[in-house]
Amino acid sequence: MLARALLCWIGYGHYAIEHNRGHHKNVATDADPASAVKGEWVFVFWFRSIAGGWVNAWRLEQERLEKTGKKVVSLENGMIRYCLFQTIWLAGIYGFMGWKGFIGALAVALVGVLLLETVNYIEHYGLRRTMLASGRPEPVSPQHSWNSNHELGRIFLYELTRHSDHHYKATRKYQILRHMDESPQLPFGYPTSIVLSLLPPLWFRVMDKKLG
Repeated sequence: MLARALLCWIGYGHYAIEHNRGHHKNVATDADPASAVKGEWVFVFWFRSIAGGWVNAWRLEQERLEKTGKKVVSLENGMIRYCLFQTIWLAGIYGFMGWKGFIGALAVALVGVLLLETVNYIEHYGLRRTMLASGRPEPVSPQHSWNSNHELGRIFLYELTRHSDHHYKATRKYQILRHMDESPQLPFGYPTSIVLSLLPPLWFRVMDKKLG
């Protein structure tokens, strides 16, 4: 509940739907907008992932409600609830703090969203699952996420940097996520990787060599 509330405060409530039911299913495939392809600039990725995640979240909620025989246009729809909460939140900010507060809230949301999506970018850049003869992708393995097993990053980011195990075993609690030797390793910690990704030529020079 708290995680969803925090996402709503930056206007990103839909991420709770798309990440859990879309991203984890489609990670490292072209069907996942949050899995960057080799050679894709992070600035292009921002637009593709934000728009694709929003569209996918609506589709996932529509499919869920239709399967259970519930109305799509109703408060049963998580996307509608998130949109209402986010609208009320921004209206409240404007009512109490005026335009300066409203613009400040939008700025905070923008920074939060772009930081989140940049983390998505570095976590899966260039990695792809092999498509099987059945037309389905191979099962998710530790090879489909970048790991960064640096001590400070592990502490400050609550083991987010052990991302390979998070995708390999999505039900594993963050406190016990494991370092996976077979997973691809980022050459730097998350802060340095984020800054490097904002300089695409340097990012490609470093990361494309590791992809082979």
